[in-house]
Amino acid sequence: MSKTHPLFDIVLNLRALADNFQVLADIVAGSDSNEAAQPETPASEKVPETKTKPVSLEQVRAVLADKSQQGLTAEVRTLLEKYGAPKLSQIDPAHFAALLTDAERLK
Repeated sequence: MSKTHPLFDIVLNLRALADNFQVLADIVAGSDSNEAAQPETPASEKVPETKTKPVSLEQVRAVLADKSQQGLTAEVRTLLEKYGAPKLSQIDPAHFAALLTDAERLK
């Protein structure tokens, strides 16, 4: 066995790790800008809950981060692009439920 094979494996693992860090950084960066952009709604103006609870950004972020840590970073990026943005924070919240369903199907 040559020495290049283990080095090649190390390089591949480092690239995968870097991809995971990038996805997590995008998720964290998206949450900071998203939280700052949303004004607080007074308690008297809150919208009554419907029968199904809407999917939150945090729920989607948690599932995508988990999938990324499982080595599915490329698939996570493909899903984000499918819904129209390179970052989770740029995706329309109306698509969160569908995105969450697709993300949960990743294997």
